Amino acid sequence: MASIIDTFLSGTNATYIAEMYARFLDEPNSVDQSWLSFFNGLEDDARDVLGDLGGASWSPSESGVIGRKGDTAAEDIQAAPHRGDSSAAAMMGGRLPTMSNGLEGRADANSVRQATLDSISALMMVRVYRVRGHLIANFDPLGIEGNAYHPELDPKTYGFKETDMDRPIFINNVLGLETATAREILQVLKETYCSSIGVEFMHMQDPEERSWIQRRIEGIRNQTQFTFKGKRFIYQRLVEAEGFEKFLDKKYTGTKRFGLDGGESLIAALEQILKRGGQLGVKEVVLGMPHRGRLNVLASIMAKPYIAMFSEFQGISSKPDDIMGSGDVKYHLGTSADRVFDEHKVHLSLTANPSHLEAVNTVVLGKVRAKQHQYGDETRNSVMGLLMHGDAAFAGQGLVPEALDLSQLRGYRTGGTIHFIVNNQIGFTTAPSKSRSSPYPSDVAKGIQAPIFHVNGDDPEAVVHVARIAAEFRHEFGRDVIIDMFCYRRHGHNEGDEPMFTQPIMYKAIAKHPTTRQIYARKLLSEGVFNEGEADDIDNDFDAYLEKEFQASSSYKPNKADWLEGKWSGLAQLIEDEELHDDDTSVSMELLNEVGMAISAEPENFEINSKIARQLRNKRKMIETGAGIDWATAEALAFGTLMVEGTGVRLSGQDSGRGTFSHRHCVLIDQVNENRYFPLSYIRDGQAGFEVMDSPLSEAGVLGFEYGYSLADPHTLVLWEAQFGDFANGAQVIIDQFIVSGETKWLRMSGIVMLLPHGFEGQGPEHSSARPERFLQLCAEDNIQVVNITTPANYFHALRRQVRRNFRKPMIVMAPKSLLRHKLVVSKLGEMGPDTRFRRVLPETDRLVLDKDVRRVVLCSGKVYYDLLQARRDGDIKDVALVRLEQFYPWPRKT
Repeated sequence: MASIIDTFLSGTNATYIAEMYARFLDEPNSVDQSWLSFFNGLEDDARDVLGDLGGASWSPSESGVIGRKGDTAAEDIQAAPHRGDSSAAAMMGGRLPTMSNGLEGRADANSVRQATLDSISALMMVRVYRVRGHLIANFDPLGIEGNAYHPELDPKTYGFKETDMDRPIFINNVLGLETATAREILQVLKETYCSSIGVEFMHMQDPEERSWIQRRIEGIRNQTQFTFKGKRFIYQRLVEAEGFEKFLDKKYTGTKRFGLDGGESLIAALEQILKRGGQLGVKEVVLGMPHRGRLNVLASIMAKPYIAMFSEFQGISSKPDDIMGSGDVKYHLGTSADRVFDEHKVHLSLTANPSHLEAVNTVVLGKVRAKQHQYGDETRNSVMGLLMHGDAAFAGQGLVPEALDLSQLRGYRTGGTIHFIVNNQIGFTTAPSKSRSSPYPSDVAKGIQAPIFHVNGDDPEAVVHVARIAAEFRHEFGRDVIIDMFCYRRHGHNEGDEPMFTQPIMYKAIAKHPTTRQIYARKLLSEGVFNEGEADDIDNDFDAYLEKEFQASSSYKPNKADWLEGKWSGLAQLIEDEELHDDDTSVSMELLNEVGMAISAEPENFEINSKIARQLRNKRKMIETGAGIDWATAEALAFGTLMVEGTGVRLSGQDSGRGTFSHRHCVLIDQVNENRYFPLSYIRDGQAGFEVMDSPLSEAGVLGFEYGYSLADPHTLVLWEAQFGDFANGAQVIIDQFIVSGETKWLRMSGIVMLLPHGFEGQGPEHSSARPERFLQLCAEDNIQVVNITTPANYFHALRRQVRRNFRKPMIVMAPKSLLRHKLVVSKLGEMGPDTRFRRVLPETDRLVLDKDVRRVVLCSGKVYYDLLQARRDGDIKDVALVRLEQFYPWPRKT
């Protein structure tokens, strides 16, 4: 029915339907039976339209504070009639227009009827402006796309002719007005919903969230009255943003920098988000962004010294000489910094990213989640994600909806991310009409009911205003929020590109268009914020400062690598042979038995599945006898012993709780009420945490999230499991650009484990191979580990090895399928006990002829070993030895 309110009750039908509805409210039987049925079914939505007569949606409520979680919105308290009372007076909160309401001389029935009709029509118009006002707002700084008219936003649609525009209408404090003329109502609506800002929020299903935004923007007509100090601050940010780009253009003409020219208001907006976030309790912010504007953000927001920036333009490496690695182009690099906003210290981390747009999104979210866990912050307010996007990429890249989908899921939610779209209105050379099928790039975010603030980038005060609201909404509701800043790209895709080839009209307009700083300077001069001489001084002082930094940059040398600090303290870059770092991964028999008993115990007062109960009894027998330990039990023992020792474990994948092959069952489900029980969480008091998530049907997004988690927390064993190894290539960008190359490019280590089921078990080409050859092609300079393990004990040691060495490397595991239950694929408990470790090569285990009489040595790996072993035993062959290669890379130098 809500869609009918938004469409059927709008447009050319509105006047007629409003008149019929007014008749229905006063006397239901006065309308045709078909209308009676329709209006009776309209009851809940009618309150949306007429409820505003109960008072201003943002005005103080007699019931207490409005807008906090758990409070009742004022409009719901004041506007809702009693069930069964459908009179006009009831629907209007008992306040029909009368002489006492400023409508003297209209007390006769026709006048009251007209006044009622006016009120209904006015409120319909208010509602439609809330829904569609953004369609005629002034977003485009270039004025190329004109949206000056929309029929549903025309007062004539609601019966208001020019002669009706100055007639007083009772609206009972809607928009802050007791009574107002249609002309006054229209003016307020246009200022609130159709100025430099347009808001999309009526698609949100939560009435509390809608009411919060409505109150927040209507009470102040969607604008902040900045002090002179605030205006000067905004201007200073614009000076720095524009001045830096122009300085680079002057000193390094034609050099690629992917400048922010045309979108400088981003810098002022980010400052506001960080400042307001700090006031609201945010201690850390993890940022992710593409290459455009990145250098400006590094300098202006991340406080990276200008001298360091200029040195990189001169070819000086961004890292000290003693740090290994290939490095990367300057507009891919990240950094971290501490900033202070109004005495609130906020730690900032800009995540490094590749050229692959939007790939960094879930990496940032994973880092945020890990940091929130480190703070013990269940409210998820202490650490915030802040993602910047281009318009074409936000609409076009599939990782965007994957990231949005994670926003409210258990195990992945981060308390809301602020998304800032730098809407250049172009993608390289592709026009918006050819790069998306929706009006706005932000439309994809409506799927998670995120509020969307469209804003004109040439109105920096409006941009800062919506940035503040975004930070507050995120704090209030813990949900994602979108800012879509319309701007332009003053140069081509890069500074050496010629945009006139493909967008001549746009770039002719840009050539004539003043910069955002120039436009704002004129505004401030007219307001008397400063005089022309003061404005020139601000510009010249910053330019002189840049020149000083530039002169010193030729002799600049970085003396410190931006890594291995904080949670990474005590870890080191691998320089020596990887084989020399096989730290002790063995465990005492007492601890193995303690963990084994815990993971095989049936929980009390819990209706367990009978098949699972049988599995638990078998597992208990394995522990008690110390023999027959299968793959899943060895994995659980590795997890449990690490947790007792203080190392957390996080496992996610599409069916990870049960296991795709129904082997793991690390979460038990009550057969009566579906309550969940995690045996690994109940080993002993004080143990580290265990998280296992059945992820959404996503490879790239979820793997990126887990990789990001591993970047922020090297002391948690982080694992991602593909449903089948073949599906891992759905995350190939994350694998290629982050996991296998992140350390050499950006000095960022990761200990993530990828579990990729592998084996030709007759399920065809889509479910058979984890493509070990593909991963081996990605191996170089000890960047990753690739293993194809054949015993549960060796798997146990490989997992523990990940977090017991003083460095971190990703590990790719060719995980078994049929071997999970193979009668020969078992280990003894003692093989995980004292004086044991991971074995890169496993020698012959059967009794054969003397070594000198061995006719052939077969070097093999994985499942085929057991096929060869069975064939050899069946043929009673004693002169062929089988040697297993358990680790493909780094290649074993010794056995």
